[in-house]
Amino acid sequence: MASPAQITQLLESVGNGNAQAVDDLFPLVYNELRKIAAAYLHRERRGHTLQTTALVHEAYLRLIGQKSAGWGNRIQFFGVAAKVMRRILVDRARTRHAVKRGGNAHRIELDEAVASFEERAIDLVALDEALERLADLDPRKSDVVEMRFFGGMTLPEIAELLRTPLRTIERDWTTARAWLRAEINR
Repeated sequence: MASPAQITQLLESVGNGNAQAVDDLFPLVYNELRKIAAAYLHRERRGHTLQTTALVHEAYLRLIGQKSAGWGNRIQFFGVAAKVMRRILVDRARTRHAVKRGGNAHRIELDEAVASFEERAIDLVALDEALERLADLDPRKSDVVEMRFFGGMTLPEIAELLRTPLRTIERDWTTARAWLRAEINR
């Protein structure tokens, strides 16, 4: 297993255009990317066609294709990876539900760890749109939800990444969940 410092060093090398670092980085981050992807796909509808491996590979290709990524460390990298995976799944959901394709919006069960959403089915597209509105109002709260819910990060990890006191992140998480619940249910 690679150390966080080793991953950070490789991320810097990737950012500097080192093609070998791209190849060296992938096996070191693969298992964590699979965990993030599996968490996303667990919430997808039964019978979806995207597999964990395909989501990981597509996300990784998008991540390394960014010209000015500038990841400061592995936590930031995995936070960005979670956002990229969310974008991939939302884009797929929008395509699937497009009227010209005859799709109807399907509902997914959200993670039990998100207490305010327990036993609720939420349309992934509606959740994405609500998160976009939240980002306009309070980008940090939106980032906290993204990292916690979609990225599977703990509140202490988020506090470390954002260099914000844990208590502030806990308040942001609580407030953002309540705001999203109200926004989605309106």
